[in-house]
Amino acid sequence: MSLPQPRSGILEITPYKAAAAGRAHPVRLNANENPLGCSPRAREAYVAAQDGIHRYPDGGATALRNAIAALHGMDAGRIVCGAGADELIALIIRAYAGAGDEVVHSAHGFIMYRLAAQAAGAAPVSAPEKDMRGDVETLLAAVSPRTKIMFVANPNNPTGSLLSADELKYLREKLPEHVLLVVDAAYAEYVAESDYGDGRALADATPNTVMLRTFSKVYGLAGLRIGWGYFPQAVADVINRVRGAFNTGVAAQMAGIAALADQDFVKKSCLFNHAERAALAEGLQKAGLKVYPSAANFLLADCGARAETIRDGLAARNILVMHAAGYGLPQCLRVSVGLPEENARLLAALKEI
Repeated sequence: MSLPQPRSGILEITPYKAAAAGRAHPVRLNANENPLGCSPRAREAYVAAQDGIHRYPDGGATALRNAIAALHGMDAGRIVCGAGADELIALIIRAYAGAGDEVVHSAHGFIMYRLAAQAAGAAPVSAPEKDMRGDVETLLAAVSPRTKIMFVANPNNPTGSLLSADELKYLREKLPEHVLLVVDAAYAEYVAESDYGDGRALADATPNTVMLRTFSKVYGLAGLRIGWGYFPQAVADVINRVRGAFNTGVAAQMAGIAALADQDFVKKSCLFNHAERAALAEGLQKAGLKVYPSAANFLLADCGARAETIRDGLAARNILVMHAAGYGLPQCLRVSVGLPEENARLLAALKEI
């Protein structure tokens, strides 16, 4: 008897596993969530959505796309929404790369680029970084005739590093025209640097650049799985052909619209993050860890040979952080910025460990 067999390469994928503590109500500093929660308006909209959950959602997420377009001054017809940016990453790869093709990303780039490429049968190609930062020249050197897509997370996860707008522009200019450049700006709202580029300008100016965004980070809607991308019109048309007809739910769409309308909450979250990130970085450094600069809502800490021991010791105290071994950084832990009392509890536990 011949049993069903998955496509070649599928079993080579290491499934993504989220950390879990053994006790209730852990201190969750492992997933880069907004510790302030979400906007009260978004919560109210989510509750109000209950009366419509027996109906299919608007498959085009029209009202949500219009709200995004109004806030950012974009063409709503070039916006595509998805079940988090993760789904859009997978859809882009599915649409533009397959067996025999390559997908380029930086060595310590977001892990979903590699996993989604493998799932589509494409080969992920890792470009070396310099000082925990993506390097334009090494990214370009990784491109071959088989390259179909390049992903750049800006800020990058898990390192927190940035490429400037000028670096992104240079990268796009030097890339072959057939290579789709995807700028993943999931943490864009947190960035304060004046030379930052989220990819929007390139998506407006070129036919082969995409910008991705999410409601999972500063908007605090990670549990609803809602993200969006700003695409060249021809690419948006392709993605709309391969996405599910109802890929974003009623509650997610309504909460997203309400969240966009509360920019005061976004500003509050960013100010909070900037202050607490600085305090957390100082505390981690005093604990003897090397902390890399970050423009996002997390910090990458080099713990040397002690990384797993520290992670396990924190987990034993019901505090979750992410071990970055899956990103090629076995000596590092990624620590999300939490509430002041959560950060204090983490630092106190580090002293004990």
